[in-house]
Amino acid sequence: MSVPSLSGPRTAKSCWTIGFRMKRAPKILIFDSGLGGLTVFREILKLRPNSDFVYCADDAGFPYGSWKEADLVQRVMRVMEELIAEHAPDIVVVACNTASTLLLPYLRVRCPTIPFVGTVPAIKPAALGSKSRMISVLATPGTVARDYTHDLIKSFASGCDVTLVGSSDLARLAERSMHGEAVADADVAREILPCFKQNESGGRTDAIVLACTHFPLLIETLRRVAPWPVDWIDPAPAIARRADQLLIEKFGPDARSEGEGERRAVFTSGRAIGQALEAALSRFGLNVNCAAQSD
Repeated sequence: MSVPSLSGPRTAKSCWTIGFRMKRAPKILIFDSGLGGLTVFREILKLRPNSDFVYCADDAGFPYGSWKEADLVQRVMRVMEELIAEHAPDIVVVACNTASTLLLPYLRVRCPTIPFVGTVPAIKPAALGSKSRMISVLATPGTVARDYTHDLIKSFASGCDVTLVGSSDLARLAERSMHGEAVADADVAREILPCFKQNESGGRTDAIVLACTHFPLLIETLRRVAPWPVDWIDPAPAIARRADQLLIEKFGPDARSEGEGERRAVFTSGRAIGQALEAALSRFGLNVNCAAQSD
């Protein structure tokens, strides 16, 4: 595997030299193209409330679906190197399906001392839990098209009727809602309607994989506009458990420390945070007074 070259000098604190420091609360870096990773942050926070957190939204690059893969790999590698050099995390959670499927192999080679936890479509639990054996995978068009997704279906859902639905707008709608903009039920319903299938025997889709971390931000709307009740499979709890497992190996179980851990937000665009977004960050557990922007 050829690791993409990165421009610019490496700092003394680069990811190539960072190791674990086990006599303190761990620092967890959570990375996403935007605000969808907040759903993962929320679940990790439940398990690790005394840890230090840095949440990075690469809003300057959002949405990732519009990028050519090679260009996106170069961009995320550069942004990730800068984040690791500045914040020295003990673990990195890539809370983005697109970035995980494209970048994790490169990141693990370039930063071998740091554990990386990725995000993949939760096809296996959906298949295991489906009674009708009819499931849908709701994702971005890029995730739907990738071989990785099709390989997961072959490995874990070969006995199911699987419908792949690529939504171009649902992640944008989720971002808009977090910024306080109105999102019409009809717009959400239009994006999810292809997920709901019924066969000639009366069987119906009973599980939908939310294969983009942005989508659970709209979970209440999804439930409200769905043609019938289904299990919405959110990967965030499983991602959080995996991150906690890795941290236990290095730091032990989460331990109470003096004061609350730092919870900082970083936005790569450098744009000012509006009041609606400040309120949303606060609801998810990020301390607004710790929010910062990165150029």
